[in-house]
Amino acid sequence: MLENFLNNKLLKIRNRHLLVFDIIFLLISPVLALAIRLDGQIDFQYYSTALFYCAITFLVTNIFIFYKLGLYKRYWNSASVDELAKIIYIVFFAIVVESLFFVLFYNLSLFEFEILPKSLPLLDGIITFILVASSRFSIRLIERLNERRKISYHGERVLVVGSGKSGTSIVQEMQRNPQLGLNPVAFVDDDTEKRGLKIRGIPVMGTRNSIPEVITKMDINKVIIAMPTALGSDIRDIVSICRNTGVQTRTIPGIYELLDDKIRIESIRQVQIEDLLRREPVKTDIKKVEDFLNGKKVLVTGSGGSIGSELCRQILKCNPSEIVLLGQGENSIFDINYELRKRISIINGKQLLTNIRTVIANIRSYDRIDKLLEEIRPDVIFHAAAHKHVPMMEMNSCEAISNNVKGTQNLIDLSLKHNVDHFVFISTDKAVNPSSIMGASKRVAEMIVLKAARVHGRNYSTVRFGNVLGSRGSVVLTFKKQIAEGGPVTITHPDIQRYFMTIPEAVQLVLQASVIGNGGEIFVLDMGKPIKILDLAKDIIRLSGYEVDKEIKIIHTGLRPGEKLFEELFIPGEIYEKTIHEKILIAANASHFIPHNFEENLEILLSKRYDNDTEAIKSNLKRLVPEFLMDEKIPAGIKSL
Repeated sequence: MLENFLNNKLLKIRNRHLLVFDIIFLLISPVLALAIRLDGQIDFQYYSTALFYCAITFLVTNIFIFYKLGLYKRYWNSASVDELAKIIYIVFFAIVVESLFFVLFYNLSLFEFEILPKSLPLLDGIITFILVASSRFSIRLIERLNERRKISYHGERVLVVGSGKSGTSIVQEMQRNPQLGLNPVAFVDDDTEKRGLKIRGIPVMGTRNSIPEVITKMDINKVIIAMPTALGSDIRDIVSICRNTGVQTRTIPGIYELLDDKIRIESIRQVQIEDLLRREPVKTDIKKVEDFLNGKKVLVTGSGGSIGSELCRQILKCNPSEIVLLGQGENSIFDINYELRKRISIINGKQLLTNIRTVIANIRSYDRIDKLLEEIRPDVIFHAAAHKHVPMMEMNSCEAISNNVKGTQNLIDLSLKHNVDHFVFISTDKAVNPSSIMGASKRVAEMIVLKAARVHGRNYSTVRFGNVLGSRGSVVLTFKKQIAEGGPVTITHPDIQRYFMTIPEAVQLVLQASVIGNGGEIFVLDMGKPIKILDLAKDIIRLSGYEVDKEIKIIHTGLRPGEKLFEELFIPGEIYEKTIHEKILIAANASHFIPHNFEENLEILLSKRYDNDTEAIKSNLKRLVPEFLMDEKIPAGIKSL
């Protein structure tokens, strides 16, 4: 009771109370300084007059300087290194001023200053700093101890995996905000040199292999993985260890997902499949991308979609003068518009450095896009709008041609008309030796972009990559829905494989590719190793808290129309070269692979878009894309597990 009473009283100390303490400290500090200088052998009768006037001089000097330099305008309950630096600066300045007065009075033989040691101002300043700083930081110390006591009584006991910058930041936020109900009690870190050390008062108790032992010993309720740059294999291993202990596991996002690259407590979330598939962070020449986009007007088609919206997020960091959000779905455009404005307010306060314009329009409407480009005059266009769902486009072939081909042709023709400097088309690995109408339509769209670049000498290029995790229509979302419904999880074939990349990583490479070429190239992103969809399904089931085949079953349904077992990234005959970026390849001769009578055959294909005549569309696609596997016999797959 007495301890709580004293703590509460100390926490209510304000600057007016500290002023009283400072007066007391400043009156006794010259005496303490003289005692130190003379090893405690003070003849007070001899030094009394000099000490009195010295104390008054130092008191008036210090109080005046303390007040003028703002020492009494600080809130000490949340004192930090900044406040400590401020005290050091103020006291140092005070030592200089009081030393000038001391030397003046000493040389003029005023107030018997000549009998005092010349080192007295320096010793007095050191003692003053210790007393002033201690009085203020004791308030912060008591508040910190109270916070930790509250957390230890009521909070969940947390083990933080990773004691680097991210882990330390998370722990710091937990300690500062007891209302979060999180009590960090231990770190584990694979850096064995940290074992036994304490970081912010929290011990490092071993490596990831020590997690089960630490959980038992420290009575852990929750594990938080604070390793935003760790590889997916490391996250997978840690999650597996934690799963066996039965303790709830959370993580912070990968480095690509972090808003303005800062770790926040609200970033903590459940472990997702994207975390298990993380690759080594991409090294991006951010400066080159920023220089490219800084001050420019950038238009993003399909900006409400998964790729388009992430493009907008990352482009925003490059300070363009304007981002134009173009999309057909009003709800998705509303959402990304709201999010971008919120991000601007977080990063730049209320100041909008980038104008954000929303446009609801369909790229198939030539006249609408014509008026829009005439008004906006964009410098750069990122074309991400497309129909991408393979089975849906097999059943609605006219829409694939109308949107993916005609929409792209409209944008290219109008970009040339309105002198758009840069055009980046987002393509897919399904355009390589396509076996689907969707893939073939994207290949034709590639040719439209490449021909414009070759004929008109414009910096128009294509970026080709595989599946992205979490995108609309992604198999990951399908699996999650099936699990939520109690299963089963359906897979078309046990051997089917796909390349996967996280959305932020893919977009970062798209932006990097946009500043590499001169036009007429196809950039191919390094997608890493292909992943078996069966393994992906098993991981998602386990992350959802279920056992494979016991609680959630997996069944095989057979390959769908237009679906391949293995996706490809390269077209035979295209020459792929390394670029300055290790994860980006370039098909330097891609614009040469445009068939004879391309324009004539393209017009015939587009004339068929009003009729849902799939066979006619396929035959015309075959004229434009000879490698289109329209008649390829695809195995039916296995119907049951």
